[in-house]
Amino acid sequence: MTQADGGGPSRLPDILEVSPAVIPDVLRAGLRDFKRAPLFGLFFSAVYVAGGVVLYLVFGRGGQEWWLIPFILGFPLLAPFAAIGLFEVSRRLEAGESLSWGAVLGVVFSHKDRQLPSMAMVILLMFMFWVFVAHAIFALFMGMSALTNISTSPQVLFQGNGPTMLLVGSAVGAAFALALFSFTVVGLPLLMERDVDFISAIITSVKAVTVNPVTLLAWGAVIAALLFLGMIPLFLGLFVALPVLGHATWHMYRRLAE
Repeated sequence: MTQADGGGPSRLPDILEVSPAVIPDVLRAGLRDFKRAPLFGLFFSAVYVAGGVVLYLVFGRGGQEWWLIPFILGFPLLAPFAAIGLFEVSRRLEAGESLSWGAVLGVVFSHKDRQLPSMAMVILLMFMFWVFVAHAIFALFMGMSALTNISTSPQVLFQGNGPTMLLVGSAVGAAFALALFSFTVVGLPLLMERDVDFISAIITSVKAVTVNPVTLLAWGAVIAALLFLGMIPLFLGLFVALPVLGHATWHMYRRLAE
């Protein structure tokens, strides 16, 4: 890996300006990497697909399908952390290094003593806070009694304050997603590749977004759309969407970070 030798911190990369025209290129590169090493992509996706199915079964059996709404909307907030192993696969393919389960998983587990766990905590806290805020928005606009009726009468979402609640909730959720995307689009691959602290990684990532607002907002929209489409068939589409996007994010990072 490209890390500082001798135990010192790595140099932070310079951020480059890139055109939105790179988006199809990085998607093609992501698909190419997935085809070259499909088992790794399927493995790292399986955890998230299984988690989505378990949530569906738990809430469905409990008659609380409404809880799936904030979880589904917030699911992309967790997706970036699924990409760490995929970043390493793409890095090895790029460098012509051998691929093995021991090598890839060893890199993933080696980060437990570095800064990635801190970034993971940021991601998880933001996800859980989003679920809390989504619940609060629902109660504010719809009242607590609606929580018991939505499973049997989902049309309440489109009556009275329902449309306003959906609009406000979507706007707040988009703000959460944009913030976390800004933190991680460069921050996660940077932490995986170089020995830097997670605050510096977040600052560098936000800088990449401010330097390339159009390109990265478009890239974020592509990620959100593909993840949403991947969740429609009982989360099974994530078996393809997550690995392709994970590999593609690595290639986007390579375009952004000198």
